[in-house]
Amino acid sequence: MPVAAEEPRTVVLFEGRSDRLAFEAVARRLAVSVAGEKLVELGGITNLRSVLTSTRGEDARVLGLYDGAERPYVERVLRDLGMLDGDDLVRAGFFACERDLEEEVIRAAGSELVLEALAARGELGRFRVFQRQPAQRVRSIEEQLHRFAGTAAGRKSRFAADVIEAVPMERMPPALVRLLDASQRSR
Repeated sequence: MPVAAEEPRTVVLFEGRSDRLAFEAVARRLAVSVAGEKLVELGGITNLRSVLTSTRGEDARVLGLYDGAERPYVERVLRDLGMLDGDDLVRAGFFACERDLEEEVIRAAGSELVLEALAARGELGRFRVFQRQPAQRVRSIEEQLHRFAGTAAGRKSRFAADVIEAVPMERMPPALVRLLDASQRSR
């Protein structure tokens, strides 16, 4: 008699594809298997409520990653659904990127490693052209890299994961590492 596949005991929510790919890259780099987790892309943070509502019947711990500016919304949704006692989102299993994932990754890597990742993808020339635009000349290189990450279709979805491949192990983005640690503790 076939054995039914075991349902994931941890559901990890991501605002979008770029966050999920970055999480998978950190797990791969740290040699941690996430095969037992159900990784769910929300398709935007505003879908958090409906996705959480749909997972209510599952016997699984729910974790998530969100951008710092979205904290009030995430708090409100978790509180409305009875998933937040107090204001400790980390205790509830939700981890914030200070600004957003791209900024976390750029900070962890440093601009030189990000430039190397762009060169490896064949995009360094495009970035140099982008830097010469009048609106970019007054920005720091970190701000330029952050803006560049979202300027072309498909670039943002791979940007963070590609950069994580170059980040030294001891400098992995903290929010992703904390989320990965939490996913492993819930097994």
